[in-house]
Amino acid sequence: MSDLYVVAYDDSPASQKALDFAIERARPTGASLLIAHVLEWSPYSFLTPTELEERHKRRTEEMDRAKTALLDPVVVATRKKGIEVEAVIRYGNVADTLIDIAEKKNANQIILGRTGAAGVAARVFGSVASSLAQASPVACTIVP
Repeated sequence: MSDLYVVAYDDSPASQKALDFAIERARPTGASLLIAHVLEWSPYSFLTPTELEERHKRRTEEMDRAKTALLDPVVVATRKKGIEVEAVIRYGNVADTLIDIAEKKNANQIILGRTGAAGVAARVFGSVASSLAQASPVACTIVP
């Protein structure tokens, strides 16, 4: 069985660098990629049934837009480079969701780009990269 790398992707320059890095590593080893796009989503338990229905509809529309505008083109471009790839969109806390995806897919590694947030807010509240480095059950590569 070949390796599987989960690549965090949001169409930012940092995530494109992470994807390029993953492609460079996957090509010689035959590893496949799972490009993961995570949309932040906070659960509201105090909404009315009508509000929950509207929120679910917006969530579905947002996922459809992300698939069409963001993931479909990057999957096609990656396949053209000879890499086996699939994509997934999820809602949730980014670090927790990437860990969940990696565990469920038996991935060998999570690869993500560093956004460059190094200020006080990043140190106090944390970042996806630091959360993954501390909590991931698989290796994490943070691409500068």
